[in-house]
Amino acid sequence: MPINTSRIVSWLAGAVVLAIGLFALYTWFSLTWSYSKGDRTGYVQKFSHKGWLCKTWEGELTMLPLPGMLPEKFPFSVRNQAWATAINQSMGKKVVLTYEQHKGVPTPCFGESEYFVTAVRVTE
Repeated sequence: MPINTSRIVSWLAGAVVLAIGLFALYTWFSLTWSYSKGDRTGYVQKFSHKGWLCKTWEGELTMLPLPGMLPEKFPFSVRNQAWATAINQSMGKKVVLTYEQHKGVPTPCFGESEYFVTAVRVTE
């Protein structure tokens, strides 16, 4: 029985297309479905636009729960340029960051943290 190479090639091409489609669907789902939502209040300690290929805005919010306690750090990512500009303008001021947590994002091209800022409000 001769081997039909064109049939093997089309099966392999179909498998590759299916794998790419499933990866795209998973990526879309992980970026649109939110595991949790909330607010964090504190001071933006550092905020930078970084990455080799995929530049993302990455920051760290320092939260002081009670006077005299050790500060807690909250890492976050920003995907919207308008929010990144608002955060840059609010450096040194107390801010409230509204965020969504997206678990299982497959690549750091979308953000290094699983917490994505969706709104910024200066409280001071």
